[in-house]
Amino acid sequence: MNTGKRIDIIRDWIKDYVEAMDKPANCLVVGVSGGIDSSVVSTLCGLTGIKTLVASMPISQRPEHHDLSLKHADWLTRKFTNAYSVNIDLTNTFLNFENTLIDKKFTSDLGLANSKARLRMMTLYQISASTSGIVVGTGNKIEDFGVGFYTKYGDGGVDISPIADCTKSQVWDMGKHLNILEEIQMAEPTDGLWSDGRTDTTQLGLTYKEIEHLMDRPSEEGYEKYLKIRKQNLHKMKAIPVCKFDGKENLASNSD
Repeated sequence: MNTGKRIDIIRDWIKDYVEAMDKPANCLVVGVSGGIDSSVVSTLCGLTGIKTLVASMPISQRPEHHDLSLKHADWLTRKFTNAYSVNIDLTNTFLNFENTLIDKKFTSDLGLANSKARLRMMTLYQISASTSGIVVGTGNKIEDFGVGFYTKYGDGGVDISPIADCTKSQVWDMGKHLNILEEIQMAEPTDGLWSDGRTDTTQLGLTYKEIEHLMDRPSEEGYEKYLKIRKQNLHKMKAIPVCKFDGKENLASNSD
């Protein structure tokens, strides 16, 4: 499928989803990080003609990453009359939360990093509630269904996921087609959860292109490395386990 056609399909899919809602949303709410995924998704939302609100939510953010999100927000609002932006600095809110948990000796660095994503999710849903909107996800196929590289109930907490069936390469292609800012297209992917600015490649040990290549090639060298990452995060991709009582009522009747 050519890139232009893919863009048209996703744009129309978003519009059709909103129009089919019992009470159609008034606003598409997108968190923007300065990365290619959120830049593409927010632009696709802008193309729908529906009010699109992009939120930059720095938390002790490295300046270069926050600057990219602000530059994209400025570019988007200049390009689309239905696009609006807001910058909400959550640093102090997070630091209060962090200090409270540290005082109680709950000091997991990974847990606190993921809490940044969860705080951003809460913020997007508050914006959504205030604007009668829906939260639009920015995860791609590699992150969401390949290696599970997202925060459970953080950036994974959304209402719709328009690019979740697109590989990272396809997202980059759409970014180029949509004329997303060059510096965003060239930026090294990062989740923005760590103060040292570590990249996705550093955390995963594989590039997105390597993961794409390995996902359906179990006989190739490196597949076991991909599989190990996937297995560690599989709990995010599976439905929440539920204790089922179907057919068990009779088993318990004689034990009361």
